Amino acid sequence: MRPMLAGTELPQVQEIGTSDRRALAEHQPVGKDGSLLQNLGRAPTTVTVTGVATDARALELVETLKKDLRTGVAVPFVADITTDCAIDTVLIDDLQVRQLAGRPGRFGYVLTLREFIAPVEPATVGPLDADILDGAADLLDGVLDGLDIALPFATGLERFVEPLTELLGRLTQATADLP
Repeated sequence: MRPMLAGTELPQVQEIGTSDRRALAEHQPVGKDGSLLQNLGRAPTTVTVTGVATDARALELVETLKKDLRTGVAVPFVADITTDCAIDTVLIDDLQVRQLAGRPGRFGYVLTLREFIAPVEPATVGPLDADILDGAADLLDGVLDGLDIALPFATGLERFVEPLTELLGRLTQATADLP
């Protein structure tokens, strides 16, 4: 089976590699020897595809890959090596293209693909969560009503600025005169 990306066959693939990483967090308890490891799951699998495009459609292939990279949309990917990994949709993470000497229209490419994992939909609000949400809304209603008097209160303090400034000046002068 030849590797295919977004329904387009990738020509003259020379190398395909995968990279998997597990996310582990190390916690060191205070005053204890050793540490605890917390398994945080795994990062999306990275697939690297290296090849050469030399046929008449080489430039068209390069332009298609660039377009898919710029749009950032998940595309289907099929290859023997990813069958066991259960990777069928990827995002093009990086594309490197260079024109090779010796023949016009000959391009070397390196594609870095990242496994696309669909985001998890948020859980629906349950009866307990709805009660908490209603309680929070009731509390906010009281706070918002209190904010209505904030502007008149702040503008009402303006009349105290000048007398307090004069008082601060006199206190500063008095403490400066002390031995």
